[in-house]
Amino acid sequence: MRDLFLRACRGEPTEQVPVWFMRQAGRSLPEYRALRERHSILEMCRTPELATEVTLQPVRRLGVDAAILFSDIVVPLQGMGVDLDIEPGRGPVIAQPVRSSSDVARLTPLDPAGDAGYVLDAVKMLVSELDIPLIGFAGAPFTLASYLIEGGPSRDHARTKALMFSEPEVWGQLMQRLSDAVSVYLRAQVEAGASAIQLFDSWVGSLSPIDYELYVAPWVTSIFDGLDDLGISRIHFGVVTGELLQPMHATGCDVMGVDWRVPMDQARARLGEDVPLQGNLDPAILLAPWEVVAQRATDVLDRTGGQKHIFNLGHGVLPQTDPGQLARLVEHIHAFQP
Repeated sequence: MRDLFLRACRGEPTEQVPVWFMRQAGRSLPEYRALRERHSILEMCRTPELATEVTLQPVRRLGVDAAILFSDIVVPLQGMGVDLDIEPGRGPVIAQPVRSSSDVARLTPLDPAGDAGYVLDAVKMLVSELDIPLIGFAGAPFTLASYLIEGGPSRDHARTKALMFSEPEVWGQLMQRLSDAVSVYLRAQVEAGASAIQLFDSWVGSLSPIDYELYVAPWVTSIFDGLDDLGISRIHFGVVTGELLQPMHATGCDVMGVDWRVPMDQARARLGEDVPLQGNLDPAILLAPWEVVAQRATDVLDRTGGQKHIFNLGHGVLPQTDPGQLARLVEHIHAFQP
């Protein structure tokens, strides 16, 4: 059933509910941690053989229905000339934040083959080894802009929103640069062999629906529209985006990711019966006894009826998660009868 995941993405009937996990490649797996003792995250991203190995680790161990490329959303920013690092325990840190028109002008157009060819090499290597679909991905323009403007992770994204509100011309210039880069980056991954893509807008939940539609939606729409001719499934996901589900879906994605804060039946009511959904078990549930995990996972499945549904977590796998719980969860999901 190699195409189980893809059929669910298209909203077609499936005999099982497909399942994969955000951040399944890494952190909770001992074989990944062994590699991290010798290599930085960016080194692994830039080494196709290492990125391939880390992508395959959860596929071998868990029996998931899709693999997601091991990389990081800031990789294309490096290709655009941004000096950055990923600091352990903190995340991406930008050496020179982008806060003016001249700062935006420093960003160079992304040439995926020349600036991130190692990512495409990893995709090609994976496609030759996998017997399930490979998901390519990128960070959405707002989330990438937030890292660039704040200089790193932020709790309130205050600098980002201040620039967005007070310097709309600069904001537009930055979003144009980023959306252009994301578009060519995702297209290159698909042309290298990825069967679907996911656009992560991790921090867009900090915006109101009105501000999302004014300052973000046009750029995301341009990305999804630009991939339309490829005929692949496009997944969109953000955190704390319950109030943004409708405008986010309206940008043109095929599958809407749902975090754990909105019950799946409510998400379906907001979006309509025809929209395939992905999600949405709270990652922290996996730290509870198996009986709790099974009950809560079944509740998620019952709320969708097991159709037009790709089971996932409501965000990424937590580092302290027992891989055995993940493997058992995959078996539980596959045993559910839609």
